[in-house]
Amino acid sequence: MLILPSRRQFLTGLGASAGLTAATGVYAFDVEPMHRLIVTSYAPALPRWDPALRLRVAVLADFHICEPYMPFDRVAEIVDATNALKPDLVLLLGDYPAGRIAWRKLPLGQFARMMETLRAPLGTHAILGNHDWWDDEAVQSARRGTPAVKRLLEDRGIPVMENAAVRLMKDGRPFWLAGLADQQPFKDTWKDLSYADVPRTLGAITDAAPVILMAHEPDIFAMLPDRVSLTLAGHTHGGQVRLFGRSPAIRKVRGQDYAYGHIVQDGRHMIVSGGFGVSRIPVRLGVPPEIVLLELGRNEIAPAA
Repeated sequence: MLILPSRRQFLTGLGASAGLTAATGVYAFDVEPMHRLIVTSYAPALPRWDPALRLRVAVLADFHICEPYMPFDRVAEIVDATNALKPDLVLLLGDYPAGRIAWRKLPLGQFARMMETLRAPLGTHAILGNHDWWDDEAVQSARRGTPAVKRLLEDRGIPVMENAAVRLMKDGRPFWLAGLADQQPFKDTWKDLSYADVPRTLGAITDAAPVILMAHEPDIFAMLPDRVSLTLAGHTHGGQVRLFGRSPAIRKVRGQDYAYGHIVQDGRHMIVSGGFGVSRIPVRLGVPPEIVLLELGRNEIAPAA
């Protein structure tokens, strides 16, 4: 027998549903994007990794500085939390300004000064993202040049890598850090024009030491050779809404889900950070702002594919 709810029960349920919806909205628009900060740790067993090389890497992606969504006190909180992790190396994966979502833009020079306060024995290294190009009006209008944030970071001693590689040492063990130029530098040709040059970047590597590669957009992962031990990417923000392990706002790349997390494809490894900021809409739900912490060399090494 079907038992219908009473009017009072119906109104109580309706009120509870409305309250839950309102609470979810407050959480998604305010609490998660602007107040939560987590550390997401990975200790992947990587192919072509030196088992004697122990490396602790902090990965920071997609700040999108602006008011009210990423003010400088929030950036300072992220810097302090990163320094407390005592990383050997800090990597910045691009998208420093916020774009059209900003109520008020913030000076990138001040942001660069704050990045200078990151502390790691092997330094802080950066790449550029699409918003570093898109939000630089001079570069966009001239269709050439270099985004101002590159100079601002380099003036603070932070190398910005564009299709380049550098050989670093930890405890006498070498590894290569490589960084690709952005794949979507201009708004109106982002599907057709990429500055990323994989052959040039990997051509700068002169020995068999392991390679960590920084690429702002994860899309290029399908094109990378297995010479790269680990690819690091941002850009997606994990979809900003991620529920039940899915990010519905992020399209698949050649049938592969590159939205978030540790991805293994054909024996190659990529970690996509959810980053910190927001874009298009000021919402995060199920993918809180995160510092990615890599503990490399601490697991049994996987065999080469």
